[in-house]
Amino acid sequence: MTDSEAKTRGREPLPFQSRRSPVISMRGCAASTQPIASAIGTRILQQGGNAADAAVAMAAALNVTEPCSTGIGGDCFCLYFDATTKKVRGLNGSGRSAAATSLEHVRQLGHTGSKLPADHALCVTVPGAAAGWVDTVEAFGTMSLRQVLQPAIDLAEEGAPIHHITAHAWTGGARKLQRDDNPHGGALLMSNREAPSEGEVMVMKDLANTFKLLAEHGKAGFYEGRVAEAIVDCVQGHGGLLTLEDLKGHMSTFDDPISVTFKGKTVYEMPPNGQGITALLALNILKHVPDLHRLEHNSGPYLHRVIEALRLAFADSMWFVADPATEHVPITQLLSEEYGKARAQLIHPDGPTAPDVKRGNPFASTDTVYFTVVDAQGNACSFINSNYMGFGTGYVPKACGFTLQNRGHNFILQEGHPNCLAPRKRPYHTIIPAMATNIDDGSLYASFGVMGGFMQPQGHVQVLLNMLLFGMDPQRALDVPRFCIGPGHEGVDSDICVEDGVDEEAVSWLSRVGHPVSVTRGYSRALFGRGQIIQQVTRADSTGRARRVFIAGSDPRGDGCALPAV
Repeated sequence: MTDSEAKTRGREPLPFQSRRSPVISMRGCAASTQPIASAIGTRILQQGGNAADAAVAMAAALNVTEPCSTGIGGDCFCLYFDATTKKVRGLNGSGRSAAATSLEHVRQLGHTGSKLPADHALCVTVPGAAAGWVDTVEAFGTMSLRQVLQPAIDLAEEGAPIHHITAHAWTGGARKLQRDDNPHGGALLMSNREAPSEGEVMVMKDLANTFKLLAEHGKAGFYEGRVAEAIVDCVQGHGGLLTLEDLKGHMSTFDDPISVTFKGKTVYEMPPNGQGITALLALNILKHVPDLHRLEHNSGPYLHRVIEALRLAFADSMWFVADPATEHVPITQLLSEEYGKARAQLIHPDGPTAPDVKRGNPFASTDTVYFTVVDAQGNACSFINSNYMGFGTGYVPKACGFTLQNRGHNFILQEGHPNCLAPRKRPYHTIIPAMATNIDDGSLYASFGVMGGFMQPQGHVQVLLNMLLFGMDPQRALDVPRFCIGPGHEGVDSDICVEDGVDEEAVSWLSRVGHPVSVTRGYSRALFGRGQIIQQVTRADSTGRARRVFIAGSDPRGDGCALPAV
């Protein structure tokens, strides 16, 4: 057997037979998809920064270690829990379409489908991450932006070793960077214009220079000047419409989180244009499923009920989720107890509700990195940053070192749809951070999230149920197999994918009652997302005194880990 054959045999099909214990700390934790980013988060905590400072430092570091998922050319959202006030605040760092955008223009270009092509420059909305980072530090942090970004600047200049899962994803997305019409794509490739392999070191000096401009000039260092001009030249050169005025006019918004109660917890998500409401809709339905708590974990009947709740939730969110600045989104009605109870009554205990489940009437007469930090004071930051679809469009602006996202692909090209393409509008957004607090005293229960496109609200629901219904610690809640309902939630008949490790009898039960189910293995487990959880608990010390302790987990489907601050 050759070395390469042995190497391949040792890594396929990623059987996930190992285990790890949760990380437990008293001085805070950081958890992400990359060990280096988690280490940078704990370094910021040890230097006196708080959870928000550490989260932004990790966001920038992840642009270096995992640009095939995230970066400053994408968008971000965050939830921040203030331990003093016990309030949860939200920041929406997603960008808007160009002012010149119109459905008529798109049709004239020959795009007749329901969505724009995913790799077209028309899909590039204003990248919101840079402003989101600055605003997070200014609103919630304690350090200067220069202090927060310096670790990522150093990492980009000196080079970062690439981990296994990331190398695999980078290789899968390299075609976008290698296209003839993408002359600056080589900034994210090795000298041979190939993706880095596991253990190879990626130096990204252009990206370091972009970070330096942001650190020195704040938002003007990105949305004006050299970087902004390079973005506009790149987008317009490939048929997009963004202008310097679109970039200069961008701003984040501070939005009140939306929430539902479930099993003694208040569960928070960001409001639309994000899809976090999908998770809340499903939880609001599941609280009215009377036998849910009596069913065995990941048994056929249990999975069926959760699957059906999520199908009903997606039927609503795929229509109603849109930019609330331009469309009315009936959040209060959708999340009402009455509506949740009515939707729960549609779930048949022994078979699918309907193959073509429709959105309801809520009135009384619709690739990414997630990471989280909790500091020693108990402040928590639940943060998510994404390009979308791996490298996004894959287009790299000259001398900038990052790719541009393709969030505009989620607009619907249908007149009258709430999420229809329009000027200066935010699209339906998949990336969603989450958080939960204890109803009795308002204290933090957990900061958590699961990345991965339309898997994200499904992951939120599954890992939270694992903890609240089955008493799992954060690591175990992330370890156990998950399911993903596929494009069926967009109105297309599709399989329900369950992860290898779900009991064969459960899979057979789902198939017998009418679910089109398949089992997913190996690298394809990426479908089920990669999550991070930090839970806050109270434990006694050896003297009998109550102490605050943080318990953290990191998803085995990624390269990352949770690390304690010391």
